[in-house]
Amino acid sequence: MQTTNTVLMIRPARFAFNPDTASNNRFQQAPLDPESASRKALEEFDGYVDTLRQHGVEVLVVQDTPEPHTPDSIFPNNWWSSHADGSLVLYPMQGHNRRLERGKGVLQVIRERFSIGQTIDLSPLEQQNLFLEGTGSMVLDREHRISYACHSDRTHETALRQFAEQLDYRLCLFHAVDRQQAPIYHSNVMMNVGRQLAVACLDALPHAHERKALEHSLRDTGKDILALGFEHLENFAGNMLEVHDKQGQPLLVMSRSAWRSLDSRQRSQVERHNQPVVVNIDHIERIGGGSARCMLAEVHLPVRH
Repeated sequence: MQTTNTVLMIRPARFAFNPDTASNNRFQQAPLDPESASRKALEEFDGYVDTLRQHGVEVLVVQDTPEPHTPDSIFPNNWWSSHADGSLVLYPMQGHNRRLERGKGVLQVIRERFSIGQTIDLSPLEQQNLFLEGTGSMVLDREHRISYACHSDRTHETALRQFAEQLDYRLCLFHAVDRQQAPIYHSNVMMNVGRQLAVACLDALPHAHERKALEHSLRDTGKDILALGFEHLENFAGNMLEVHDKQGQPLLVMSRSAWRSLDSRQRSQVERHNQPVVVNIDHIERIGGGSARCMLAEVHLPVRH
């Protein structure tokens, strides 16, 4: 199934600007008052969890530990993903302090609650400086087994092909740049794929043949495409995630800045397919350079009985 009702979120212990990742994440901004920003981020996180639960989403919260310091632990979707066949995949991360997130007890929580058939560990590719940062690097059409991904310093084709071979996905690869022509660091800041709606900043693809290939792939799999411009991209409108409530009704989760950037026609297009779930994560977005989707690690594993 394309969407899930269960997500895992990491409650931060020392959320902060991460210099390890700032070189190619152009969304990150260092705060003037780090302690205040960390406090506000915690309030935003708790509000986000409450909002999801009010909408009938199952949220598993894992508390981060202060040491070792992992300032980006709030974005757990980058270093692991789970799949309906019972696979758990671990990914090679570019940021050195992000690699530490794998050893902070999250996997133990997952293994205690869910049945895992196999673990596919791609993290040794770090030793070759080959990176693939999970469902940040890839936007997965799980139903049609397509991995959409843009080339970047954090998304290498060699690693993508290993993922595709081991999980039987086909790749739709392209180049994507921001308004200043800098490569987009993660595919999930410029597109997402739900059951019926796909959101994509087609303006970000500089090569016409790649843009057409992406469009054709989305349309051929029955998606209604909500086209974004750079102003939407810069407000994290690409960084949405579709989940569903306990009754199976689709919900499209996004930040307040993303929703505000959409015009009335775009909002109507969203509402034709999903109930929008809008959360205030202004500080997390600005300091961490990630948004609503980045904070959600989807759980597609069967529950352990």
